[in-house]
Amino acid sequence: MVRIRFPDQTALDWVAIVSDHLPRNTVLRLPALFLALLLAIPTSLSAQESDVVVPAEEASPLLFEAPVASPVFIIPIKGMIDGPLAAYIDRALKDATDAGAGLVVFHVDTFGGLVDAADEIRKTILNAELPTVALIDKNAASAGALISDAADRIAMVPGASIGAATVVEGTSGEAAPDKYQSYMRGLMRATAEANGRDPAIAEAMVDESIFLEGISEEGDVLTLSTSEAVKLDVADAEVASLKDLLAIYEVEETETVQHQLMRAEGLLRFFSSPIVQSILMLMMMGGLYFELQSPGVGFPGMIAAVGAAAFFGPHYLLGLVESWEIILFVLGVALLLVEIFVIPGFGVAGVSGLAAVLLALGFSLIGNIGFSFPSGEAISSAVLTLAASLVMMIIAMFSFGRLLPKSNRFGQLVLAPELTAETGYTSAETHAEWLGRKGLALTDLRPSGTVEIDENRIDVVTSGEYIGKGTAIEVVEVQGARVKVREVRKLT
Repeated sequence: MVRIRFPDQTALDWVAIVSDHLPRNTVLRLPALFLALLLAIPTSLSAQESDVVVPAEEASPLLFEAPVASPVFIIPIKGMIDGPLAAYIDRALKDATDAGAGLVVFHVDTFGGLVDAADEIRKTILNAELPTVALIDKNAASAGALISDAADRIAMVPGASIGAATVVEGTSGEAAPDKYQSYMRGLMRATAEANGRDPAIAEAMVDESIFLEGISEEGDVLTLSTSEAVKLDVADAEVASLKDLLAIYEVEETETVQHQLMRAEGLLRFFSSPIVQSILMLMMMGGLYFELQSPGVGFPGMIAAVGAAAFFGPHYLLGLVESWEIILFVLGVALLLVEIFVIPGFGVAGVSGLAAVLLALGFSLIGNIGFSFPSGEAISSAVLTLAASLVMMIIAMFSFGRLLPKSNRFGQLVLAPELTAETGYTSAETHAEWLGRKGLALTDLRPSGTVEIDENRIDVVTSGEYIGKGTAIEVVEVQGARVKVREVRKLT
């Protein structure tokens, strides 16, 4: 604030000063004193009214000590927090450092994700040498709150929220055991302390039992709106948009770099989504089932192989699948192949292979580290998920088994041989070799009866005419087991 003061003399003070310097002649003194009074009154009023405070423009709390140089990197943190995103953030910060960026803005809009991936991103941001700002554009829940807290500054748009960082089980959505909550509280507390924020508020976003008077009620996990976060110094300021944030740092949009995921990183994130994982599981199990129904390795086997590669590959790169789980799955498939091609029937190898495949799929749904597994609730949730997938697979198999064979599209994918008489396929025993042979009617043919041809008794029919017993006949047509004859007419 700037304070401005003018001289403190009043109008009478100015008149007294002028009077002391005027001659004693009354005729001359009166006009001069009147003129001094007129000149002094505005000056006195100005002096009384000018003792005011003029506000100066305050510096934004988002500013850093040194001016921000261009370019400014804009790095998106959106969707689920997972392993590929953690690897992307690490690459993006390296690109910003190599490009000599003056500032990195993380554009945050996420409902959370994996704790280990969020911790990797948190450490990457804390260790960054560049100034960092987290712009929360609507959502920074759970792992998103932890990541945002790691930035040097936090800005929020109107209507945004931050908090609700309780750790939950991946499949059920229920709160994880206390040891996981304790670890998350420690991460939130340490991150808040590293950037000069209130660690108690950060812990209240994880632990519903923490009571903060006027801030958080016991029994409720803390979530803050934009205005609440700014008031409690969790966020540094409210901005209308990314453009307004850049204006605070006097940076034009042309001086920014919009960093994006590479195509491979996008595909990795796509295959790691829960819906796609369920489809891939159905591809694996359904492909194996249909492959077992047909000899050789065909289209269903290829579908199962593609599903397995797309399921386990991203999971392995994300750290969600252990090496021994993949080995168990491959061993199970190998046992099933042995059962098909080496050992006839369905015995020990087949049962063991099927069990190994199901166990591998089940373990891949559990967030275990090595052979250390989480609570029984997480395991039961994985079992329920696998059971639901099996039920869906059985329904799909019966549906496809009835509909697909009748489909023209399916006929184009599967080679169905034609079972014709020319290739040796018949629905019953035939006597095509009797065509044109002659014999004798053993009974009256009315029109059916019995004849003898080459000492063989054969049931035959006529075209409708009557042929008496003992009449010579000739075979004129054979269709499957149906033999048609006629009377041999004598030449006259």
